[in-house]
Amino acid sequence: MAVPATARTDRRKASPRPARSGWSRRWPGWAPGAAATGSVVYAAVQATWAVTGTTVPWTRHTAYAPLAQWLLAGLAVIAGAAAQATRRPLRGRGRRVVGGVLVVATPVLAVGMLGLPAYFVTLVAGSGLESATGLAHELLGAALTALLVLVGLAHRRRSAGACARCGLRHSGGYDVALVRPGASTAARRTRRAVYLLMCGLLPWAVTKTVWTLGGDAFGITAEEWRQSDSDGSKVVEALAAVGIDVTVLAAGAGVFLLTGLLYPWGQVFPRWIPVLRGRRVPRLLPLLPAWSTGLGLSVYGVFLTVYAPLAALGVVPAPEPDADLGASRSDTLWLVAFGGLAFGGLGLGLLTAARSYAARTRPVCATANVSA
Repeated sequence: MAVPATARTDRRKASPRPARSGWSRRWPGWAPGAAATGSVVYAAVQATWAVTGTTVPWTRHTAYAPLAQWLLAGLAVIAGAAAQATRRPLRGRGRRVVGGVLVVATPVLAVGMLGLPAYFVTLVAGSGLESATGLAHELLGAALTALLVLVGLAHRRRSAGACARCGLRHSGGYDVALVRPGASTAARRTRRAVYLLMCGLLPWAVTKTVWTLGGDAFGITAEEWRQSDSDGSKVVEALAAVGIDVTVLAAGAGVFLLTGLLYPWGQVFPRWIPVLRGRRVPRLLPLLPAWSTGLGLSVYGVFLTVYAPLAALGVVPAPEPDADLGASRSDTLWLVAFGGLAFGGLGLGLLTAARSYAARTRPVCATANVSA
C-alpha cells in the first residue's frame, strides 16, 4: 500500500541533534559478516533437525519435511555467501547475481517468522509454549531475515552511488555522527489509511466480547466457546471472568503500538512515563515488533480474507465446522472472514504506520547536510 510518509513536525522538538556514536551507526560494515555468521548457524540448526528427525511445526497440524529443512539450510548458506560478497565492490553480473540472491532468499526465509505473533500471544496469555523447536525456528528466521534486509539495503544504496547508511549522496564515509529529525506526526493520508485498516478489528472484537460476556453469536453459545477454549491458562480464565478476551487484549496492545508509530509520543517518551519522560525513543524499539508482527498478521489476514469468499462460492473447499460447536458452515465462513479482516487490518496498519515512522525518524549522516 503506497502511502506518503510526509509528516507534520512538532516544532518544539524540531531541532535535530547528533546521535551518539556506537556500533549501531556502523551497521553497513558489520551487517554482512553478521548475516554470513547467522546463515551458518541457521543452516547448521536446520541440518541437525533434518538428520535427527526433530519435529519442527510449520502450521498447527503440519511439520517441516526433512527435504524442506535441507533446502532452507542450503538457501541460508547461499544467502550468507551473497551477504559476505557485498563487503567488496561489485560490478556488472556479480552485482546483479548478489542482488538477485538477496531478493529471492530474504522473503523465503522470512516465511519462517510469520508465526511469531501467535507464539507471543500464547506466551503472554500464560498458556505455555506449544513447541520449543517451532519458536526457535521462528526466532532464527527473524534474526537472519533482519540481517539480510540490512545487507540488501546497504547493497542497493551502494549500487546507486549513495551512502550505505543514510541513503543520501555526500562526501566521506558513514563513520560520522548521525543527525536525527525532530518528533513529528504522520501525514494525514497515512493516518486515515491506518484508521480505516484498524476498523477491520471491530467485527472480530465484538464477536469475541459477546462470547466472553455470555452471549451467543453465529450459532455458538458462550458455554460452547468456553469449552472449546478450556485449555487456556488461569490468566485467560480470570480475564474472561470479567469480560476481557485475551486476544482482544493483544489486539489492543497492537493498536497502542500502532498509534505510537503515528504520533510524536512514539518518538519521545511522554510525561506520563517516569524516568524516561522527555528522552528519545530508540528507533528500533517500536519498529522491530511492528515489522515482525505486521508481516505475519498481514499475510495470514489477507489469506483468510481471500479464502472466505472463494470458499463461499465453492471455488475452494470450505472448512468443516467444529463438531463441538454449534456453528454451521456459513457461520464458520463468517468467522473466517472476520478473522481475516482483523488480522489483515491490524497487520497492514502496522506496516503502513511503521513505513511512515521509519521515514520520519530516519537519521542522516552529518556530512550530508554540509554537502547538500
